[in-house]
Amino acid sequence: QVQLVESGGGLVQAGDSLRLSCAASGRTFSTYHMTWSRQAPGKEREFVAAISASGGITYYADFVKGRFTVSRDNAKNTVYLQMNSLKPEDTAVYYCAAITRWNVVTARGAYDYWGQGTQVTVSS
Repeated sequence: QVQLVESGGGLVQAGDSLRLSCAASGRTFSTYHMTWSRQAPGKEREFVAAISASGGITYYADFVKGRFTVSRDNAKNTVYLQMNSLKPEDTAVYYCAAITRWNVVTARGAYDYWGQGTQVTVSS
């Protein structure tokens, strides 16, 4: 069992930066690949980024490439999402999730555990 708690969301202006954190409970955190997804009002939840269990591989949705960076600290059981050059269209609730299979890392239905989400609002 893994429990995930996101933090770091807030209200920022376009062009600003935010760093989201996702703290995990349990001693098996380092065995899970971790993902970030987001859901804007009235839209479906979408994949944002993923990082492998060791941290050696990352993968991003096209719309965040070059702006967002995912990282993890297995000693702290925490995964991060550094978001730079934020745009109003990045406004959403951001969720972290854990998954055991890298080959389906963008498939939200395959995620094993979800956090409760943290709101990010970007004003223009």
